[in-house]
Amino acid sequence: MSVLRPLNDPALERIAAKLEAGERLDRDDGLAVLASPDLIGVGRLANAVKEARSGPYAFFVLNRQINPTNVCVISCKFCDFAAKAGDDDAYEMTMDEILEKVREPIHEVHLVGGLHPTWPFEYYEEMLRAIRRANPAAQIKAFTAVEIEFFSKIAKISVDEVLDRLVAAGLDTMPGGGAEVFSDRIHDALYREKMGAEKWLEIHRAAHAKGIRTNATLLYGHIETHEERVDHLMLLRDLQDDTGGFISFIPLEFQLGYTNLVARQASAVDGLRTIAASRLLLDNFPHIKAYWVMMTPKVAQIAQRFGADDLDGTVVEEKIYHDAGATTSQGLRREELLRLIREAGRDPVERDTLYRPIQREEATFTVLA
Repeated sequence: MSVLRPLNDPALERIAAKLEAGERLDRDDGLAVLASPDLIGVGRLANAVKEARSGPYAFFVLNRQINPTNVCVISCKFCDFAAKAGDDDAYEMTMDEILEKVREPIHEVHLVGGLHPTWPFEYYEEMLRAIRRANPAAQIKAFTAVEIEFFSKIAKISVDEVLDRLVAAGLDTMPGGGAEVFSDRIHDALYREKMGAEKWLEIHRAAHAKGIRTNATLLYGHIETHEERVDHLMLLRDLQDDTGGFISFIPLEFQLGYTNLVARQASAVDGLRTIAASRLLLDNFPHIKAYWVMMTPKVAQIAQRFGADDLDGTVVEEKIYHDAGATTSQGLRREELLRLIREAGRDPVERDTLYRPIQREEATFTVLA
């Protein structure tokens, strides 16, 4: 692998030498990337790795995010989305309302929500079956590991049985939410009621064993340290070494909302360094996503030169992060995504959930062979 030299940070020079020698980066290398004063050099390294993996391409998907309810039995200190039954801002979508949102021409339904205290597991199964009937062509990416564990508890069945029944109902893949940061310190401080690292990794391992591909995430920009970010990435890399079941990794920028956890939003520079560190350390992950909903479209556009090869998709109506104060649009049109990708000097590839290129009659962009 060729890396543009020289670099203005000796630590990055050492990393470049390891990359060129085909050596795997370690924890100290990840910390060096996050702390490096040479932002352009960080981008060069991550971009070299990205281009070696996926060439000049950047991916996007025509998708629709659906959050069926914000009613949730747990309370996380960083969450402005969740509500309790009876709160003024609590909502529950009907099945008809859900189905109305999936009948448009999309390739992916992204379904995540609160842990509702009274909805039975069978209702979620019927939700998947109804979505599949309403749009047989769309792949269903649904339910975080946190939701899977919750279903296991309310149905009094094993996680394995939950997964089997969801697949039978129409589940294709799982999102990566609920990971937050794999740190006991942060778990105890911010989301004690929710699963920690061990259970999240266990559920994704179980999904991979059944052939269910999943994503992975990191929530950054709050009270976590650089060391905790890097340790999170290393645990994900270890599981991917074992299973190969992860499709993509998505750093999620913490939205300030009304939590008062931190005084200011993470900077664009911090976001770009986190994208780059992810691409460099997660050498066994096929894709790194710059989620425009949280990073903003402009920063996600720049991230295409810092290791990211995916911008997610049209989304249309995202509630979780907008309830926490995200000021981006709730959706982007396909034409806007094409523009963002092309302006960054990338070749756009419309994909499905598994990153298979979608052939379109107008052939307005390059697809992978």
